[in-house]
Amino acid sequence: MKLWQKDKASLAAVEKFTVGKDREMDAFLAPFDVLGSLAHITMLQSIGLLEAEELAVLKQELGNIYKEIIAGDFKLEDDVEDIHSQVELLLTRRLGEVGKKIHSGRSRNDQVLVDLKLYLRHQLESIVEEVLALFQLLQQKSEEYKAHLIPGYTHLQIAMPSSFGLWFGAYAESLVDDLTMLQGAYKIVNKNPLGSAAGYGSSFPLNREMTTALLGFETLNYNVVYAQMGRGKTEKIVSFALAGIAATIAKMAMDACLFMNQNFGFISFPDELTTGSSIMPHKKNPDVWELIRSHGNKLQALPNEIAMMITNLPSGYHRDLQLLKENLFPAFGTLTNCIRMSRLMLENIRIKENILADDKYQYLFSVEVVNNLVLQGTPFREAYKQVGKDIENGTFTPGKEVKHTHAGSIGNLCTAQIAAQMNEVVKGFPFENVHKAFEQLLDS
Repeated sequence: MKLWQKDKASLAAVEKFTVGKDREMDAFLAPFDVLGSLAHITMLQSIGLLEAEELAVLKQELGNIYKEIIAGDFKLEDDVEDIHSQVELLLTRRLGEVGKKIHSGRSRNDQVLVDLKLYLRHQLESIVEEVLALFQLLQQKSEEYKAHLIPGYTHLQIAMPSSFGLWFGAYAESLVDDLTMLQGAYKIVNKNPLGSAAGYGSSFPLNREMTTALLGFETLNYNVVYAQMGRGKTEKIVSFALAGIAATIAKMAMDACLFMNQNFGFISFPDELTTGSSIMPHKKNPDVWELIRSHGNKLQALPNEIAMMITNLPSGYHRDLQLLKENLFPAFGTLTNCIRMSRLMLENIRIKENILADDKYQYLFSVEVVNNLVLQGTPFREAYKQVGKDIENGTFTPGKEVKHTHAGSIGNLCTAQIAAQMNEVVKGFPFENVHKAFEQLLDS
């Protein structure tokens, strides 16, 4: 029997269609459903809807269920609709009638909402940790190879001297902006929807501020209608943040594929990190980078997928929202794997020495020559014309010394300043507050 079911049994085909993959997705929410219930029943006791003795036994048993989930000993039974029903069923089996009291003052709508927010908050913290590890590696490589010059390109044409220090450092700084965007998503996630019930509040005197503190939320979704309207919008904003990180690593993967190409030959990797061909024995294919690039591009499509699923939905709950989990939840694992594989590849990267010694790169230094003439007093436009004529006449013979000293250039990477920016962004995530709240909730 379903919580919402009246007198008529659902057709099997309808039930299979409407449930879809939701039971599978519920496995991601299991520990957070228990945490939400712990906060909710603590609040229920404070407003007189549970006795102190009832709260004590419920909290103890919810703690046991939480441990079972963490240990992998928890499962959703075949005839149970969802994770919320499974937890309530276990409590009722083990404790009797008191197990049926935990749903007072809430709906599955706000129960799912709080589970989602707790899950998303946890996943965003994990992504921050992964991004920070990649950032630190990129900064390390930037310093290690800051004196190794490479061609810089515009329009994929040889342009000006660059360096591996700049290349690695560019992607490190890109991740700073990506985490800034992720922080915005985290702030939206970090608002408590519990107490909005089905989207119109409750006649019980719920203490929503109390559950906000117990679950480590920064604040509430105050308006109960907006708390429900925020579902879908929250997932879309999170997906935009994930897409930003994915775009950075996809671009880096594309660069790596180009730089590995024999016509570039700037970088290489150990054989075990590349793949071969079934008929061409010389091949060393960049399959890892290619898949990172493709996964990254696919993740960049995620915000549009979610946007199309929620477009033109009126206020209130709609079953359409159930499907968002199928799109969003796997994205965290995909992005995590891409970040980790990027780190593995970069940890083993091999850099070619003296790349710019090749004569085909001599025109890279044309701007250097123009600037030297300007420093000697020649007006820029005259210097530009003079060097242009030398190139046309085949008499251009540049020196190959690069003197870039301004902030952010080849000779002044500003690695420490970029690291300071990243530290400021990471400090803006209130992870410690969340950890303390959960420790208190589980220990009380």
